[in-house]
Amino acid sequence: MSQKLDEIIAMFQSVDSQMRMEMMLDYAKRLPPLPNKYQPLRDAGLNHVPECQTPVFLWVEVDNGAVQIHVDVAEEAPTVKGFLSILIEAFGGASPDEVAGAPLDLLEQLELSDLIRMTRAVGLSAIVARIKGAARDTSCVV
Repeated sequence: MSQKLDEIIAMFQSVDSQMRMEMMLDYAKRLPPLPNKYQPLRDAGLNHVPECQTPVFLWVEVDNGAVQIHVDVAEEAPTVKGFLSILIEAFGGASPDEVAGAPLDLLEQLELSDLIRMTRAVGLSAIVARIKGAARDTSCVV
């Protein structure tokens, strides 16, 4: 697991549920836009994450041993955007082994399970699993 992810988990665990939700919304505002090179792929429907009820498109690359994550999320889904922004911050630049070693229960570790509906939790857990799987394949573009 990456040191950055450990720091983010500790930060979320140190505050109450209202503050955790505020932090999620703050992360949502910081989600980087989808790079131009992926926009035609998104528009063609590629790399859609079907487990999410919110339209989410996900690309994971390993470049020179460092994981890079690119996503596009519908504007009306700030909690999904916030969670993905956390993953980008935690895993961006990490080694594939660090990402692959991340726990699948990140929502629980971030203490967000009670704040996120079960239907969203299924999609977010699927995203974590996809990112971890892609990190294992160092030649990947998922």
